Amino acid sequence: MKKVILLLLIGLCVLPAGLLAQSHIKTDFKDKNYVDTAATMVWTGVTMSGQLPLGYLHDWFKPNLAVGTGLTIKTKSNWTFDINLSYMFGGNLRDTTYAFLGDLANENNIIWDGNGNKATLYFEGRYWMFGAGIGKLIPVDRWNNSGIWIRVGGGYFGHKIRINDYNNQVPQLDGDYKKGYDHLSGGFAMYQFIGYLFNQKNRILNFYGGIEFYEAWTKPSRNYIFYEGPTAGVKNGFSGLIGLKIGWNIPLYEKKSVTTFYYR
Repeated sequence: MKKVILLLLIGLCVLPAGLLAQSHIKTDFKDKNYVDTAATMVWTGVTMSGQLPLGYLHDWFKPNLAVGTGLTIKTKSNWTFDINLSYMFGGNLRDTTYAFLGDLANENNIIWDGNGNKATLYFEGRYWMFGAGIGKLIPVDRWNNSGIWIRVGGGYFGHKIRINDYNNQVPQLDGDYKKGYDHLSGGFAMYQFIGYLFNQKNRILNFYGGIEFYEAWTKPSRNYIFYEGPTAGVKNGFSGLIGLKIGWNIPLYEKKSVTTFYYR
């Protein structure tokens, strides 16, 4: 996981320099006309992130990955409006004693299945967010559809412990019993992003990269948690995520406003 996040960091360090260099090559038209195509655009796409958990999530889980999708509208004046969905996975449990399972684990942290054999179980964090946001694109060159992209937004954030009993041999984790241990929680969240957005004129190469932040205030979604008891009265707990994000955009619509500059 650390290697993946390191590779994302290196990629994001190299990416802006390459994009800016390419942008200058394409827009430095000293001997011919240059067309500034400020545009209203709509795109969807896919994203990938490497994230470090903070707060409550940090107490439970190690670093994770995330994938996502969404729909973004960019106006002619470079304001952006988006709806988005992110699904986060791969955050292994920090607690290897399985204390949250109560009496299921013995003093040696071993869980036995219904046949008297050592159970094969796997635990990891699962998070998800549905949100909407607003942003501003700040061009740094003549090509007005690329530049520094700042976004903020909010939505619903959920998380739980994914419990996988590979052989389905532990009766206490069968069916709905598993829900008593998964610590399903949810609540309001906010997010922020700052990075570089690149939209190529021929609409083939369109992507972005940057740093993202999440802040979430969640509480248990179930009425009862095994080994802990009723959840009524439990207050919201703070969780956060900080990570590196890259996205590949797929243009769906573009309406250009063309201005031609003549150089002599």
